[in-house]
Amino acid sequence: MMSTRRNFIQVSALGIAGTLARPLGARAGNSDSVTGLTTGIAGYTFAKFDLDRSIAMMKRLDMHYISVKDVHLPLNSTADKIQTVLSKFGDAGIKVYTVGVIYMKTKEAVDEAFEYSKKVGVPMIVCVPNPDLLDYTEEKVKTTGIKAAIHNHGPDDKLYPGPRSVYELIKDRDKAMGLCLDIGHATRAGEEPAKAIIAYKSRIFDLHIKDVSLAAREGKAIEMGRGIIDFTGLVNALRKIQYKGICSIEFEKDMEDPLPGIAESVGYFKGIIANGNHHHR
Repeated sequence: MMSTRRNFIQVSALGIAGTLARPLGARAGNSDSVTGLTTGIAGYTFAKFDLDRSIAMMKRLDMHYISVKDVHLPLNSTADKIQTVLSKFGDAGIKVYTVGVIYMKTKEAVDEAFEYSKKVGVPMIVCVPNPDLLDYTEEKVKTTGIKAAIHNHGPDDKLYPGPRSVYELIKDRDKAMGLCLDIGHATRAGEEPAKAIIAYKSRIFDLHIKDVSLAAREGKAIEMGRGIIDFTGLVNALRKIQYKGICSIEFEKDMEDPLPGIAESVGYFKGIIANGNHHHR
């Protein structure tokens, strides 16, 4: 274990040196050019913080992509409000690549979500439509051209505990209906994330990346690399399917003071991307 850890630290240090050597204009360390894997943040991570503090944390983490949660951009936002929020992100070098998670329990909620996404100008919604609204959601996907990435929420979720339960309901639907695979909740629901990525590859639109302490309902959010998820296997699976989306890190362990845990998680995940050869245990 020590030698692996030492190698990992050496490689991570080299990664930092490589980042510093790049021209200042380059976005340091955000995308891995070998694999094309790009990291981002799932906005729920900053649920306890206002927009300015959230942006300040993202800048410190050198993160440039966010899935915006309604806490920072309410669904009923005016055009002016949307413009203000998007400008703040833009000025900080951050791209809003999707919105969500948005829950859809009624047709009105589906309409509202797609209207909102259109106004925000994103190509995809991370959402949880009730299964009886999937036909209606599919119609909206077809008429708007906006993709629906359905989020799985773990063993406590009656609708979509793991990715399989989503996939079974959308596999014969429009190709723009897919999954936001939450790897922590999938693991707690008894599904191995790397296997799910291979099995549902054409429908993996988005990822919520996190670690959990146990592959069971009792599993708790934990800093990446301290839990039980095999991130090397995950990254290899993403390379295999040539995943082109964002790997959005969602940190839920300490919502009041998340920065140290996110920093550790981001560093760990980027280290795994940079160095696919060592298993993390």
